[in-house]
Amino acid sequence: MLQIVQSSISAPALTLPVVELRADRRTVAKRLWRGVAADGVEFGFELAAPLKHGDTFYQTTAARYVIVQEPEPVLEVLIGELPASATAGIGWAVGNLHLEFSSEATRLLTPDEPAARQLFARIQIAFTPTTAVFRPGRFKRSLATPLIDDLGPSHKH
Repeated sequence: MLQIVQSSISAPALTLPVVELRADRRTVAKRLWRGVAADGVEFGFELAAPLKHGDTFYQTTAARYVIVQEPEPVLEVLIGELPASATAGIGWAVGNLHLEFSSEATRLLTPDEPAARQLFARIQIAFTPTTAVFRPGRFKRSLATPLIDDLGPSHKH
């Protein structure tokens, strides 16, 4: 039987066993979609806002169901000792090509696309192809500062 989900669970029982529902980034970003969890339970998602990697979206007395975003090919730029202005410049260059971008405390990520590879080669930025759960629009300035996970209502597309 199809279970309809309208939002994530705000206070899940973290002691329950986890059943994963795996989906790619583009599916997780949708508000209307269907998926099947690892145990075969089918879900229909009719959401006011998209779910995020790690969200608990359904729960029974025996288990909680969690969204697991599939890792994907990305290009990683290690920030290291780069000055903030250089990091901002890299972010601007990626954004100027209308490519998606994510910043973590120690690295920058963008999907592994030919345009990103060409950009990094042109501006002489070392990068490493890898796989990761890519969440565009996530920005972390340092290990000590909180994560900015939403750019606010002025930056919705």
